[in-house]
Amino acid sequence: MTSPQSRLRERTRRAVQKEIADAALALFVSRGYDATTIDDIAAAAGMSQRSVFRYFATKEDIVVGKLDLRTDAMLDILRARPGDEPVWTSLRRLFDIVGTPDQQEITKPIQRVVFETPALLAVYLQQLHSIQDAVVAVLLDRADAAGSPYAPDDPAPRAITAAAFGCLVAAQHAWLASTGSLADCIDRAMASITVQA
Repeated sequence: MTSPQSRLRERTRRAVQKEIADAALALFVSRGYDATTIDDIAAAAGMSQRSVFRYFATKEDIVVGKLDLRTDAMLDILRARPGDEPVWTSLRRLFDIVGTPDQQEITKPIQRVVFETPALLAVYLQQLHSIQDAVVAVLLDRADAAGSPYAPDDPAPRAITAAAFGCLVAAQHAWLASTGSLADCIDRAMASITVQA
């Protein structure tokens, strides 16, 4: 069981991380990512450069970490889906966690900065790739539990997962160009695959 002091320290840490990330995002939006230094972020947050690095290892982590992809929660959602549900449907439900209306106002400017900055986009796509590996492992376990395991050389689980995450990225691009919701954009992107297939 976590002690009250540990919980308080963790809450304090998250609050300081949010303060740094909010200050950084405001600078990235107004000045651009590349033109903003860690010193600028530290000054805007009212702390030293060293303090910023205590909470974030790199400048990229400040932005991409704020997207909060919540891998564990996504995997929990996938594990909780019915075993006989079509994989594509289960994968769509994964993205409910990133398309919630209460997060969209915060996420949209961050997503824009990520897509406009090659270094950030590379980090973001690497994160998505790591999540895909974890999702594929869950799909393999699910198929085994259902008594219909994939063959070791079957590309289907990885291909389906990659297609779903490709739809997520396409939906994020569409969302940045629209006034609609991210959830609607994800639905449209994933539906376009089933229509074209």
